[in-house]
Amino acid sequence: MLRGAHAISLDSKGRLAIPTRYRGPLHEECDGLLVCTIDISHPCLLLYPLGEWELIEKKLRSLSSTHPQERRLQRLLLGHATECELDGHGRLLVPGTLRQHAGLEKKIMLVGQLNRFEVWSDARWQQQINDDLQALESEGWESSERLRDFSL
Repeated sequence: MLRGAHAISLDSKGRLAIPTRYRGPLHEECDGLLVCTIDISHPCLLLYPLGEWELIEKKLRSLSSTHPQERRLQRLLLGHATECELDGHGRLLVPGTLRQHAGLEKKIMLVGQLNRFEVWSDARWQQQINDDLQALESEGWESSERLRDFSL
């Protein structure tokens, strides 16, 4: 289970170090193989353990390559999908095109989202959190039927 927000740094080669607590489970679950792609809704990256990504690929495969919107989704997610392997120090290289898409520089946030990580620039993450809090405050939980009965 991938959870929590972790402030980490990209090194000069564009590598990020996965927090130690996830390294063992990721090696067990997917032999340290992950897939990184863009998020089509937010200026961040999505980082999936290989098995979780294969479920996404299955869904993408079921879409029509002749329907323009479905084809766009396939093109964006699959076209940017890059396999990344954890090295012996628990680091993985984030390709330059993906770093550029998400505006990643030195300070980044690795945010667990159950079956994947989101990879944000620190500044964009802080802005997103502020936006999310303001939206919840102004819209309330009632804006989503599924959240009406949700409690913490």
